[in-house]
Amino acid sequence: MPELPNILFLFPDQLRRDFLSCYGAEFIDTPNIDSIAGRGVRYDRAYSASPLCVPARTALMTGMNAIRNGVSDNLHALRPDYNEAGIQTWPQLLSDAGYYTSAVGKMHFYPWDALHGFQYRVVCEDKLWTNIRDDYHHYLTEHGRKKMPWDRYGDYLEKKGAATTDVPWEHSWDRYTGREACRFIDNYGGDGPFAMMVGFPGPHDPYDPAVDFSERFNPEDMPDPVPAADDDPGSLRATHIEARRNMGMDLEQFTTEEKKTIRAHYAGLVKQIDHEVGEIIDSLRSRGLLENTVIIFSTDHGDYLGDHGLDGKAAFFEAATHIPLLVSLPGGLQGSVNSDLVELRDVTATILKIAGCEQPRYMDAQILPDLGFQEPPARTRIFGMLTQGWMVFDGEWKLCQYSLDGPMLFNLKDDPDELINLVKDPAYGDVFRRLSAELTKEMMQSIVLSMHDRLVAPYSLSSEDRMGREGWQWKFPADASEATKVGVDYY
Repeated sequence: MPELPNILFLFPDQLRRDFLSCYGAEFIDTPNIDSIAGRGVRYDRAYSASPLCVPARTALMTGMNAIRNGVSDNLHALRPDYNEAGIQTWPQLLSDAGYYTSAVGKMHFYPWDALHGFQYRVVCEDKLWTNIRDDYHHYLTEHGRKKMPWDRYGDYLEKKGAATTDVPWEHSWDRYTGREACRFIDNYGGDGPFAMMVGFPGPHDPYDPAVDFSERFNPEDMPDPVPAADDDPGSLRATHIEARRNMGMDLEQFTTEEKKTIRAHYAGLVKQIDHEVGEIIDSLRSRGLLENTVIIFSTDHGDYLGDHGLDGKAAFFEAATHIPLLVSLPGGLQGSVNSDLVELRDVTATILKIAGCEQPRYMDAQILPDLGFQEPPARTRIFGMLTQGWMVFDGEWKLCQYSLDGPMLFNLKDDPDELINLVKDPAYGDVFRRLSAELTKEMMQSIVLSMHDRLVAPYSLSSEDRMGREGWQWKFPADASEATKVGVDYY
């Protein structure tokens, strides 16, 4: 790469890896997304350690896990004074390095119109947040339309999220987002290095593919859902069912036919996103920018789509936490497959490296392998973190601890669908104890490191004369220089 490359980060919301043909799906063809894998590296064991929208995205923005950044569910937010506490987002760091940073589509920030370091922003927010008066709202208004609240879809509740919309494809969420991404490339792509994150609102529910989009899917052609096992987390499911019941949706009765129907609708949305990816790549090509643009494709988490009798995400089953991740680097490997354990937030460390930025010491993200950079030792564990549960996965054994249920232990080599909970089998007691100890240690270390902004000083105050006098105050929040010092002495 003779000059700083452009960085394009394509980021659909709630996308399952097994609904992409480059990951082996035979019922759908996603040639434009596949082309990124063909031009680069496909990561087969990529995980979202916090498989829920806001925690996953905050970990990505900060390069820190959910305990360390303090955001472990959708009702949390990155503290507003994070800069004063010594934290910078990756867009801030790239902006300081001379990149023009752009966010198009869904970001799921609080407040929704925050910039968090992006210099250019076009907002098309979450498909369930229909009260937001974002750029997409104003676009629809100009065209005599408006967002449809989920509870006004005539069939949304009875069909478990599979919805029918009267909004044509040309005015749909993902079409708008893709078109705005192309507009940014056309207007600013030649002005110098840019870094653009494109947050497609789909294929998150409502599963509402445009009726006039050419590609439609038959429920009978969809893969069968993973059944609910006797040892699935019962309290977790009960809480999930109750939450849906409060919305007016009955998941107590969730038939295979209903699951395949939502999968067919979901596949339609995936196909629409693949089309937009092709349009964006074509914009790069037509402007002569493709050969000097890094393209990264991933998602915040997957979607159960009926697996284990659930919908959505927010637990550590593979359908939610095992994600697609593709990276195409100019001059890099082509058509390569990597099987190392990697995490979504490793994208952050990789973006910083590509941009020539030094990675702050508070980040625990790692540079992705096989991209030609000096790499740290490969990850041997994925540690999952959400408010209601924790996980450790060593590549074969997965231990999940939930606040509402007992622990769950799976061997993914022998049981890839996670149907057999081995936690009570005495033959695997040593495995359970080993993973439990590893998980406890990681959580304790993360909790300690999450307190950095409350540290009075990075050294003992026992011999500090000023501290012993009346009226002494410690400085809060720490400014960036103090946080850097803490980073050296404390992290």
